[in-house]
Amino acid sequence: MAPNIKNVLQPFSALKHLGQKPHTVRYPKQSKPTAPRYRGFHYNDLEKCVGCGNCAAICQNAAIDMIRVEGIEAGVGNSGLRPRIDYGRCCWCGLCVDVCPTGSLALTTEYTYVSDDPESFLLVPGLEHPEFGEKLSFTSEEGYNLLDFHRVPMRELDPKERVKSFAEVVLGYMEEEARKEASRCAGCGICVSACPDHMHIPEYIHAIAQADDLQSLKVIYDNNPLGEMCGKVCTRRCEGVCVLTHRGEPVAIRWLKRFATERFDDFSKVLNPEIRPKNGLKVGIVGAGPAGLTAGYYLVLRGYDVDIFEALPKAGGMTMAGIPKYRFPEDSLDKQIRYMEDVGVRIHTNTRVGRDVAFEDLMKNFDAVFMAVGFHKPYMLRIKGEELPGSIQAVTFLREVNFGKKVDVGKRVVVIGGGDVAIDAARVSVRLGAHATILYRRRMQDMPADPEEIEGALEEGVEIKTQGIPLEIL
Repeated sequence: MAPNIKNVLQPFSALKHLGQKPHTVRYPKQSKPTAPRYRGFHYNDLEKCVGCGNCAAICQNAAIDMIRVEGIEAGVGNSGLRPRIDYGRCCWCGLCVDVCPTGSLALTTEYTYVSDDPESFLLVPGLEHPEFGEKLSFTSEEGYNLLDFHRVPMRELDPKERVKSFAEVVLGYMEEEARKEASRCAGCGICVSACPDHMHIPEYIHAIAQADDLQSLKVIYDNNPLGEMCGKVCTRRCEGVCVLTHRGEPVAIRWLKRFATERFDDFSKVLNPEIRPKNGLKVGIVGAGPAGLTAGYYLVLRGYDVDIFEALPKAGGMTMAGIPKYRFPEDSLDKQIRYMEDVGVRIHTNTRVGRDVAFEDLMKNFDAVFMAVGFHKPYMLRIKGEELPGSIQAVTFLREVNFGKKVDVGKRVVVIGGGDVAIDAARVSVRLGAHATILYRRRMQDMPADPEEIEGALEEGVEIKTQGIPLEIL
C-alpha cells in the first residue's frame, strides 16, 4: 500500500510553533504563575483584625482556633485573639473570609509547602509567612459576602411636628424591622467589652432574631433592670466598637433593646424572677436614680429588705429630672419603677436624708447603707455675669421643665457647651418657642454629644457656632 503523503508530512507541521513561547516551565528552576483567584494559604492583617472569632465560628471543619499572640493586647473592641488555622482540616471554602467584618482575612495564591512535621501546618496567618500578603487572591468584597453592613433606619417624627410638643421623637422598630436588624448581628460579643454594664448583647439580639421576645427580655434583666431606659437614652458605647463599623454601620443595639422591652406592658406578669428567701438583713439606699434602683432590685432578689430614700418627688434621678420627655417619656420610667416595687423594693420619695431622715438613723436601722446620690450639681463657667437674671444652668433648666414649671426663655437662647445636656437644653428651648444657638469652644466633630442628637438639633433649627468661648455674660 502506497504511503499517504499527508501522513508523512504532518509531523513537520509542528515546526510552525518553534518560535513561540512555551507553556511549560523548566521545573524546578522556573515556576508557573498561579491563577489570580487560586485559593492557597490565608493572610491576616493583624493590626486590622479585632479577634471577633467570626471566622472560627463559621468554619465547618473546626480548622480555626482563636489564640493569644505575643505583642497584641486585648482592649475595648479588640479581644486580643487572632485566628490560627489547621491546614490539615481546611478545605479552602472561603467562608471565613466572607464573614470577616474588618476585611483583614484573605486567601492568597501561595500554596506550595512541604514538611514532614504535622505541627508545622498550624499557622497564624500574618504572623507566620507575612510575605503571603503580597499575593492576595480571594478577599471579602462589598456586595458579595455574608454580612449586611447597612442598618435598618429608625422611624422618627418629622422635625416640623417634633418642635410643637414634647412627644417622643423616636417611634421604634416595627416587628419586621427589628427581626431584620437583629439578623445582622454576627454574635461575636466584641461589643460586650465596651458596655459599662457588660450586658449579654449577642444573646438578647439573637433571641429577637428568633422571634423570642420574652427570652430577650429575660436576658436583658439578667444584669440590667432598666433595659427600657437604656433602650431609649443609653450612650451606646457598644455600637461604637461593633465589628460591622469597620466597613459599614453598627447593629442598632440600643434600638433592639428598646424593641424587646416595649413588647411587654407589665414586666411583673412575664419575668417572674427567682427571689431568694429573706436573709434577715436590711439595706438602706440614698438616692433613687439608676444606681440606687439597680442596687435595690438585685439586693431584693438576693433576699435583702431594701428601702430607698429619694429627695425628689419621683424616683428616677437624672433620668427623670434631666432627660427631656421627647427622649424618655415619663410612662416608660413609671413602668420600670412599678415593676421594681412589685418585686419588693420600697421607695420613699420627698424624703431627704439629713432633713427628713437622720443619717445616723440609717446607720442604726440598717445593716448596710449604699450612697447613690448622683451628680445633680451643675458645672459652673466661673465667668463674670453668670449670676445675672436670665442666666440659668442647663441642669436646673431641664429639671424645672420636666417638673412642669413654667419657664420663660424669651425669643432667643444661647446654650454654652457641646455635650448631651447642652443639646437637650437647646432642643427644649426650641419647643418652648425660642430660637436656640449653641456656642461650643471646639469644632463640631469634637462635640461630645451623641451624633444623632446633634443631627436632631440641626433638623429642628438649632444653630451651632463653634470655636467660641464666652468671656462675660452681660
